[in-house]
Amino acid sequence: MIIFWLLGYLLGSIPSALWITRLFKGVDVRDAGSGHVTTTNTIRQAGWAAGALVFALDFGKGFLAVWLAHRAGLSGWSLALAGSLAVAGHCWPVFAQFRGGMGLATMGGGLFALSPLAFFAALATLILLVLVIRHSARASVIAGALVPIVLFLIGQRGDALWLAAFAGLVIAIRFTIDWNRKYRELWLDREKTQ
Repeated sequence: MIIFWLLGYLLGSIPSALWITRLFKGVDVRDAGSGHVTTTNTIRQAGWAAGALVFALDFGKGFLAVWLAHRAGLSGWSLALAGSLAVAGHCWPVFAQFRGGMGLATMGGGLFALSPLAFFAALATLILLVLVIRHSARASVIAGALVPIVLFLIGQRGDALWLAAFAGLVIAIRFTIDWNRKYRELWLDREKTQ
């Protein structure tokens, strides 16, 4: 059990955006834009192809951590902890001086490994909140709390619900650092320029 928790964290700690932006453009993704090791910041600095690769790798980290733990027989809170530690690893990666990303793609991969329906319900919840609130960090904090409720209401139980609750808490904590940040560079949060 503990080996899968450690594996989840180490998989999550692989800083895909950091390595890909260095490979594609020779820059540190954390030195510009949002300063986060994310798909969006990669797109901004290294282009769409690099961003798509980062998204796939970050999604894959969460998927693999949960899939391996599930195949090994973990379930409930112990499986959710393996997936949540992958998200925590992405947010605070040991391989990048604990300066990572925000964990959304990694959480998405973990949910998808258990239930595509849970993944799409969580994605829809987040998109709706971003469109209504018009602030990604605040929407993500609220989504972290609401997604488990949404999954429960649509009949998702067991492992997917546990993972949504645990990983949602990690996401909410991670995004609180940007609660008051002005998002001038993100598409949905861009302020109108005069």
